[in-house]
Amino acid sequence: MKVNYNIGDLVNELNINKETIRYYEKIRLLPEPKRDKNGYRIYSKEDIEILWLIY
Repeated sequence: MKVNYNIGDLVNELNINKETIRYYEKIRLLPEPKRDKNGYRIYSKEDIEILWLIY
């Protein structure tokens, strides 16, 4: 089982648009994700669970 997910993983897992995820972060429904060394967003299993509840 994966521990960290990128935004593409969330798109595939939840069948949701990247912009929708970013919008949820902007309006603070989803906590701001951690970032890796390259600045890419890193999501956790908890973030996926929150998105399941929201979407």
